[in-house]
Amino acid sequence: MVDRKTGEFTEKTLSHEGNEVREFYAALEGPVVVGIEATGAMQWFLELLEELGIVCRVGHPAKIRAAETRKQKHDRRDARLMLDLLMREDGFPEIWMPSSEQRDLRTLLRDRHQWVKIRTRVQNTLQAIALNHALRRGRGLWTATGQKALQALSLP
Repeated sequence: MVDRKTGEFTEKTLSHEGNEVREFYAALEGPVVVGIEATGAMQWFLELLEELGIVCRVGHPAKIRAAETRKQKHDRRDARLMLDLLMREDGFPEIWMPSSEQRDLRTLLRDRHQWVKIRTRVQNTLQAIALNHALRRGRGLWTATGQKALQALSLP
């Protein structure tokens, strides 16, 4: 972390459990810019920073790696590299991130799609059970009469 006014450099390791992360970022003063490498499990962090009013720039992992001459992964060195890239004008390889509204809509659509798949799987299974017991109703299996006929089947 660098204070742009004083140029003071500070290093801090945070545990990502409990309130330590929230307390740390909430205590920062002035305009704060955070840079992170894109990962699959960063949603909670993006939401936290958005809630705290902190700008978060998400970097392209391959382009960040390309800026490092050493190929070994090292968290402390990688953090320093991202800080250096953030400090340079147009040096941080930022990727586009959807807004919270767009993320919410995507989640809603993804969840609905999953529920429709589950419903279809259950309906297909019930149709197979009905057909195995000589109950041929097609779509009529989903009517009140069809449901009664399905419940009346003697199943093992």
